[in-house]
Amino acid sequence: HVQLVESGGGSVQAGGSLRLSCAVIGYTDSSNCIGWFRQAPGEEREGVASVHSGVVVFESTSLKGRFTISQDKDNNTLYLHMNSLKPEDTAVYYCATGPNYCGLDPLYKYWGQGTQVTVS
Repeated sequence: HVQLVESGGGSVQAGGSLRLSCAVIGYTDSSNCIGWFRQAPGEEREGVASVHSGVVVFESTSLKGRFTISQDKDNNTLYLHMNSLKPEDTAVYYCATGPNYCGLDPLYKYWGQGTQVTVS
């Protein structure tokens, strides 16, 4: 049974930073990509970044420079480091993984439950 468990969300003031974590349980196929997405109220789910075997594959051009994805393969954990946060970054942040896809469209097979980030 595959589980992706996000954590690290919360409320932060504009200009602040957060680090999100995604623990992947029950799925250790290192050939797969894993990525971060976010969804603001009333908006479509948006791809943030994806990695494959620790190497960044895709990054949102609008977020690059403020958001950085990283992967601890030994501990099967994905991170999203978010700096200079803005109110428009307020969203639920999800991690996702699965076979045969590495992009920033929401086409992954497995998804976490999400963690709320609120920037005021």
